[in-house]
Amino acid sequence: MTATPAALLHEATSRLERLARDAEEGALDPAIALLVRSLEDGGVIQAFGTGHSEAFAMEIAGRAGGLIPTNRIALRDIVLHGQRTVDVLTGTLEREPWVVDELMAVSPVGAHDAFVIASNSGVNGSIVGVALWAKEHGHPVIAVTSLEHTARVEPKHPSGKRLSEIADVVIDNLAPYGDSTLELPGGFGIGAISSITAAFIAQLLTLGVARAIGDAGDTPPLYISANIPGGDEHNSALEDRYRDRLRRGA
Repeated sequence: MTATPAALLHEATSRLERLARDAEEGALDPAIALLVRSLEDGGVIQAFGTGHSEAFAMEIAGRAGGLIPTNRIALRDIVLHGQRTVDVLTGTLEREPWVVDELMAVSPVGAHDAFVIASNSGVNGSIVGVALWAKEHGHPVIAVTSLEHTARVEPKHPSGKRLSEIADVVIDNLAPYGDSTLELPGGFGIGAISSITAAFIAQLLTLGVARAIGDAGDTPPLYISANIPGGDEHNSALEDRYRDRLRRGA
């Protein structure tokens, strides 16, 4: 397909429409049920992603229109809250299995928390390691990954596992192998799609959880924009319910 804005729009909208249709038909209900149960039990939703998949975690945790009982785990936490120096934050850190123990040691995880982990490839050491850590400690894990891509690459974790093989629920982000949806002359791939579909999945999960809580007769704990009157006060009052459980950085 010719690499044009209209072509990229088609690649995006066709996938978003499929995700929305699947959600309407209940495809996300198992994931939503796990998240609702966690919140009902007093837990929070722990979101994790590395590289461009960190954008998914940012869509889940700490944003206007999002759920308040959410936390974003990031590799930089081993510097900000641990003992590592900034030079450890290289582009290859996400591949390293050793980072998991240090990362989780500085992460505020409670007994009833659920994990939502995004990774297009689903094979890097930190991603697989956090998923394994969560399962070993009794937490449900929801994966957002490209099933097409992950099936064609080798795991980088000593366990030999992929994120999709660990999670309780797997959501396909519908990205193709290599993520690019279009091709330039010379065979260069362009038009990466996984960030767009992952952000939409994050919002579908948030919507589903909020609707389920509302249908049960409760008020969904949602952020409103801090940039409208009363926003800070509303958000702070609800955050206080989860004092010392949530981490909000710059």
